[in-house]
Amino acid sequence: MEIGAQLYTLRDFCKTTEAFAETLRRVADIGYKTVQVSGTCAYDPAWLKERLTENGLRCVLTHIPREELLADAAAVAARHDVFDCRYVGLGCFPLDEEKDGCRYADFLEQYRLVAKTLREHGKYFMYHNHDAEFRRVGNTVYLEKMAEDFLPTEMGFTLDTFWVQAGGGDPAAWLSRLSDRVPCIHLKDFAYGRKMAVLGEGNLNFDRIFEKARDAHVRYMLVEQDDCNGEDPFACLKRSYAYLRSRGF
Repeated sequence: MEIGAQLYTLRDFCKTTEAFAETLRRVADIGYKTVQVSGTCAYDPAWLKERLTENGLRCVLTHIPREELLADAAAVAARHDVFDCRYVGLGCFPLDEEKDGCRYADFLEQYRLVAKTLREHGKYFMYHNHDAEFRRVGNTVYLEKMAEDFLPTEMGFTLDTFWVQAGGGDPAAWLSRLSDRVPCIHLKDFAYGRKMAVLGEGNLNFDRIFEKARDAHVRYMLVEQDDCNGEDPFACLKRSYAYLRSRGF
């Protein structure tokens, strides 16, 4: 398994292409070799390829806005070809019909087609969970229903350790349940008070998570800390990197 940085952690430092380029340099200086591109300014795919190459980085996953995926998934796939990225992700989908006006049936209808198109163009559609996917629907939860309603060849899951815990789930158990369809996962620690923490500074059992990730054939473990609680996000990513290195990664 390879470790990487989810650039959403550094979104405030990626608001222009100049800042984005500097952020990639600093991420590489920490020691990361792979990244997920998410929450950044708009960029030309060829520009991104050049910036990744000059910093010895690879983009292994993205999060793409819903409107872009729904408008032209084939064009999204073509852009990913430029910087050689197979995994195309959706960051979230509002499942609460009363609050957001979105129904699960809409998700099935819209994203089956997106997943099919991406697959036809050599990409793999990835869905990223939050805690809402652990709301019960009948005798199950939404995340399990998604796994049942989409074939493994159609959609994978960017399982997020913090949000699984926040939803009342066991991250290690869910890695086992979604085995072979979690090529990329998000690592973030869970601290008292529902705070996101640097890896190893919260309360998640990462040794067990790593064991189950290996068993589930995870390829990339991407560090993400949406909220750094007032600390420098680069410093947080550096401490998480040191923790992962201490665990043999």
